[in-house]
Amino acid sequence: MKYDLIVIGAGPAGMAAAGTAARAGLDVALIDAAPRLGGQFHRQPPPEISVRKETSRDFLRLRDRLAGVDLRLGCRVWAVEPSFSVHFDGGTLAGERLLIATGAHDRVVPFPGWDLPGVMTAGGAQALLKGNLVVAGRRIVVAGTGPFLLPVAAGLAAAGADVVGVFEAARRVGALARYPAKVLEGAGYGVRLARHRVPYHRGQAVVAAHGTDELTKVTVAKIDAGWQAVKTRDIECDVLAVGYGFVPQLDLPVQLGCATTRDSDGSPIVAVDAEMRTSVPGVYAAGESTGVGGAELAELEGVIAAHSITGTPVPPGITRRRERARAFARLLHEVFPVRDGWRSWLREDTIVCRCEEVPYQAICAARELGATDARSIKLLARPGMGWCQGRMCGYAVARLAGEDPPPPRRPFAQPISLQDLAAYPLRRSNDDT
Repeated sequence: MKYDLIVIGAGPAGMAAAGTAARAGLDVALIDAAPRLGGQFHRQPPPEISVRKETSRDFLRLRDRLAGVDLRLGCRVWAVEPSFSVHFDGGTLAGERLLIATGAHDRVVPFPGWDLPGVMTAGGAQALLKGNLVVAGRRIVVAGTGPFLLPVAAGLAAAGADVVGVFEAARRVGALARYPAKVLEGAGYGVRLARHRVPYHRGQAVVAAHGTDELTKVTVAKIDAGWQAVKTRDIECDVLAVGYGFVPQLDLPVQLGCATTRDSDGSPIVAVDAEMRTSVPGVYAAGESTGVGGAELAELEGVIAAHSITGTPVPPGITRRRERARAFARLLHEVFPVRDGWRSWLREDTIVCRCEEVPYQAICAARELGATDARSIKLLARPGMGWCQGRMCGYAVARLAGEDPPPPRRPFAQPISLQDLAAYPLRRSNDDT
């Protein structure tokens, strides 16, 4: 069967697009690596786990619109061909058009001790809680920059964790007052934190983690405008949830040859027009792959993309709401930037690439040998050559090289076993003998 549309990614953007396109009469397949719908924002626990918390009405609305959509959950897409053959661990789907809504993953900034057991991304801590009702630890520090820290800390505190504090690197957030509804949303999280007596500190960051076999404490520093540490103190904890924003997942659109551009924070994103069309005919993108901006923006872009694909008019107000949400996303990049001062936190033996165990001193040595960009550093010192293929260290290595991260160029978008790879028939070109 050849679908009219294959949507890759079942978060807010993908669910909104698939539901809208299916209701317009298209044969739609929605595929995602996760076993359940929702993406990170609407992540759902397994059905066998009893949950007292009421399911989000936004999620239920998106889910209920998926009638008639062929759901392919728990299927990791590892490659997409120009013919719109979508390869996943277990088979191949074929479609007339593609919508890529693969979201984003946590941006990682290294510091001494960040590779200790007990140090995790803020997104990882939230995924454990939302998806499995697992509280990451007993005494938790939440740190980094960006509004995402608030729901993570509030959720952990409500689940019974002793959240020692939220340490936000940004110093001034007054510009957000231009969006009263967003300020009110943030204030709601503030009330929840206050209810659990969780302090919120601005202009502070975790600059080191300590422990032998596991995390036992962190060093928190007051930082100046350039993120240089001014004054430090140690805080005991068994978990550190740290987040410095997100990196759009672009493996599939880059495989297809889609043009990319830069978001306002320097991150590579898929270039799309007002109707979410990429530079490749028949390929559309929506959500975080076109620029990180949150669930509301992602859903709006999914709706716009579906109407573009079906040739139907976009409902009144959707485009204007999308423009306002995108403007707010740009403002967040301005208010919560990641300053390069984090490089001053590194020691010579600080691990930058965990997979290949590449320390900071090896990065410096590569630069002294003449490496001028992330690729040449990779060739000389091996960061980014391990299991994650640079997903964890790519941002840091690029910034240490003095450049913005380049778009990813990986032959496999997701890990695949040799057994699954061997199941695909070997194809030869006409020149093969």
